[in-house]
Amino acid sequence: MTAASSPSSGSSGAADLSSSKASQVLEAAFQRLIAQEVNCRPAQVAAAADLFAEGNTVPFVARYRKEATGGLEDEQLESIAKRREYFLELMQRRDAILASIEEQGKLTPELEAAIRAAVTKQELEDLYLPYKRKRRTRAQIARERGLEPLADALLVGAAEGADARQLAQGYVDGEKEVADEDGALAGARDILAERLAEQAEHRADLRKTFVEEGVLAVRALTGKEESEEAQVFRDYFDYSEPAAQIASHRLLAVLRGEREGVLLSDLEIDDESEVFGLAGSWGVPLGTSCGLEVRAATEDGYRRLLRPSIANQVRTELRQKAEDEAISVFRDNLEALLLQSPLGERIVIGLDPGYRTGCKAAVVDPTGRVLATEVIYPVPPRSDEARAARVLLDWVQRYGATAVAVGNGTGSRETEVFAKKALTEAKVEDVMVVIVPETGASVYSASAVAREELPELDVSLRGAVSIARRLQDPLAELVKIEPKSLGVGQYQHDVDQRSLARELDLAVETAVNRVGVELNTASASLLRRVAGLSDRVAKAIVDHRDAHGPFGSRRSLLAVAGLGAKTFEQSAGFLRVRAGEHPLDRTGVHPERYGVVEKMAKMLQEPLDRLVGNPALVARIDFEGFANDGDGLGSFTLGDIRSELEAPGRDPRPTFRAPAWRQDVTSVDDLQPNMVLEGRVTNVTNFGAFVDLGVKRDGLVHLSEMSNEWVDDPREVVKVGDIVKVKVMEVDRPRQRINLSMRLLQKAPDHPGPRRPPRARDQESSGERSGSKQRHQGRAAAKPGPRRPPRKSPQGPPAASRGARKGPASVEDLMAKFNRRPPGKS
Repeated sequence: MTAASSPSSGSSGAADLSSSKASQVLEAAFQRLIAQEVNCRPAQVAAAADLFAEGNTVPFVARYRKEATGGLEDEQLESIAKRREYFLELMQRRDAILASIEEQGKLTPELEAAIRAAVTKQELEDLYLPYKRKRRTRAQIARERGLEPLADALLVGAAEGADARQLAQGYVDGEKEVADEDGALAGARDILAERLAEQAEHRADLRKTFVEEGVLAVRALTGKEESEEAQVFRDYFDYSEPAAQIASHRLLAVLRGEREGVLLSDLEIDDESEVFGLAGSWGVPLGTSCGLEVRAATEDGYRRLLRPSIANQVRTELRQKAEDEAISVFRDNLEALLLQSPLGERIVIGLDPGYRTGCKAAVVDPTGRVLATEVIYPVPPRSDEARAARVLLDWVQRYGATAVAVGNGTGSRETEVFAKKALTEAKVEDVMVVIVPETGASVYSASAVAREELPELDVSLRGAVSIARRLQDPLAELVKIEPKSLGVGQYQHDVDQRSLARELDLAVETAVNRVGVELNTASASLLRRVAGLSDRVAKAIVDHRDAHGPFGSRRSLLAVAGLGAKTFEQSAGFLRVRAGEHPLDRTGVHPERYGVVEKMAKMLQEPLDRLVGNPALVARIDFEGFANDGDGLGSFTLGDIRSELEAPGRDPRPTFRAPAWRQDVTSVDDLQPNMVLEGRVTNVTNFGAFVDLGVKRDGLVHLSEMSNEWVDDPREVVKVGDIVKVKVMEVDRPRQRINLSMRLLQKAPDHPGPRRPPRARDQESSGERSGSKQRHQGRAAAKPGPRRPPRKSPQGPPAASRGARKGPASVEDLMAKFNRRPPGKS
C-alpha cells in the first residue's frame, strides 16, 4: 500500500482528491453525518478533516493533536479519515453529474436540490440514471422510431377510456420500422418500462424491500449433490435465511459455492405485491384498454429491468458487508497477534523442529543478531539426542541463553520434551522452554527481507532465527511477514484483496505506533510502519545508521536524506532513542514539547534527566499551570506528558506468559472428553475461536460454547493470543477434529491487556434516509401474496446441556469450510 492510499501512513498524508485545500474541505452536511456515525461533534470532525487535508496521519493526530480534535480516539479518527475520503469522492462525482445534466439542458431546480441532498453514492447514481449516457436500449430504439408520444398517450388514454390500438394506428410507419399496431404498442411499453425502472423513488423503495424483507434462498445445482467437491457445501443444498440476518461467514460460504459451480442462490421477495404497488403508482385506471398496456409495461419493467438491477445491487451490498466483516475480523486478529506479550531483550535459542530433515537451531542476542546456527537431530528417525543436547547446553553456557523458543510445527512437542529433559539432566534451572507459533516463518525465510537480513544463512536456518526473534518481540518480527500468511484470517481469499491489504496495513501501523520503535535497532520493515515514514525513507534511515553509526538523538534524523520537517513531525514521537542525548528521546513526548518539560524541570530546580522516570518529582508539578502555555497545549497533552514522565516509553503490551500445556497430552490421541486444559487462542472467527492445546491440531470453541451468557461476537470474549482454559467435549480422531467448550468452566478466560471495543464499520447505508417519502401509491391497498415458509436452516448437533443455540453443522464441517482455499489459490 502506498502512502497516499492510507489515512494513517506515509509522509504525503491521507489520500486526497485534489492538491487544492479548498477541494478538500467537507461540506457541513457531511460533517454532521460523520459526527453522527462516529459519535462526536461536527466541530471535531471539521478539525480532524482539516488536519488530514494538511497531510497529517491518523496516529499523529490521535496522539499529538488531541486539543484540536477534542480527544478523539484513533478508531474514531480512522473512521473520519475514511468517510472524509468517501464524501470528497461523492462531492466530486456530484459536481460532474450536475455539469453533465446541465449540459443536456435538463437540470431543474428540483433535480439540482435532490442531487445536492444525496448522501450516498447509490442515491446519487439513481438520480442520474435517467440522464446517463447508456448503451442503446429497447426504449431508446422506440424513441428513435417516434413512439414516446404514444407512451404518453397511453397514460392519458387510460384515464379517458381510449382504445390503445386506435391510438397506435397513428404511429404505424414502415420507414421507421413500425410495421403495425402491435409493434407500436410494444415500443411504447418499452419506454414506459424504462421510465418506471429509472425512477429514483421506485429504486429506493424496492432496495428497502429487498434489504428488510428479502430472503436468500440457496439450492444445489442439479446433478451436483453427490459430487465430492460439493460435500463441503451440503448444509446449503436446501437453505434459506432472511438476508438482513445472514452471518458474514455463511454468506461468503454460499458465494464460494456459487463460484465453484455447486450452489445457486436468489433473493426472494413478494414480486406480485411489488408489481401491484408499482402499477398503482402511475395513478391511472388499469382495467381499461390503455390501462392494460400500462400494467403490462409495469410487469415488464419490474421483472426485466428494475428487479434484476436492484437485486444485484443489494446482493453486492450484502457481499460487501460480509467482506467488510471478514476483513474486520482479520484486522482485529492481526492487531491482537502483533500486540502479544514480548519476552524482552534476552538471548534466545530458536528451534525449528523437523523429523527427517532435522531440527534447525539458532541462537540470537538481545537485539536479534545471529550468534550461531546448527542442525541437530533430537527426535526420530535419526535420534542423535546426545549431540543435540551438547549443542543446546554449549549455547546456554557460552552465550548465556535464558530461553528456548520451539516452533509449534511438526515435532514440536517431542522437541520441547527433549529440550526440557536436556536442561533438567544438566541441572540448568533458569532457562525456560516455550513453544512459539511459527506461522509464516517459512514465508519469511524465503522472502527478500530475509535474504537482505541474513544473506549468509541457508533458507532452512532463517526460520529458526525468526522463531527465536518472535519470542523476544513478536511485533518486530511479524511485521516482516505478509499479514495474509499469518493464519488469522477468515475467508481471506474470498474478499476484495485491495481492501484487505489496506486494512491489514492499517492494523500493522496501529500496533507499531501504539508500541513505539527503537530507532537504532529497528529494521526497515518495522520503520516503514511508523507514522509518516515511507518505504524509501525507512530504507534511508537504515542506510544512514549503517554508514554513520547509531543516531544520537531524534533531531539527528533530520540529517537523513529525504526526511524533511513534515516527515519528522509525523514520525518523531513514535521513535525512541534509549541512549539518546536528550532525556526525553526515550519517551513518547514529542520534540515539539521538549521546551515545556524543560520548563517544568527548571521550576522544580531539578535536572531534566532526574525528572524523567521519577514519579515523586512528577507529582510536584502543577500541570494545570502549564495549560495554554504553548500553542495548542492543554489538558490532553499535559496528561500524556505526565504519563510519559512517570513511566518513560511504557510498553502497552501485557506481561509475558506462555500456556501451561500438560506434558502427558502431546497428540490428539491423548485427548479424552471432559479433560480441562490450558491453551492459546490462535484465531477468532465469527463462529468461534480456535485454540492450540499443543497437540498439533487446533480445537474449536464454537460460539455457542464460549460463555454461559449470550455471545454475539466471539471477539467480545477472547482475542488472538489469549491464554484460556477449555474443556474437551468431543474428539474425532479419524478426522483429527477437537470440539471444545469454555461455557462449562466457572473461571473466566485470562485476558492479558486491555480489550478494545468492537471496530466501527465503515459502510454505506443501503436503506432510505429518515424522512424519505412513503412507498409508492397503491402499496397500502395491495394484498401481499402468500410467502413461502423458509426452508429449514442447517443445524448441527445440540450444544451439550443446553438447547438455546445450536452450531451450524458439525465442527469438522466448520473447520473444513473455514480452512479450505478456493481453487487456483496458492
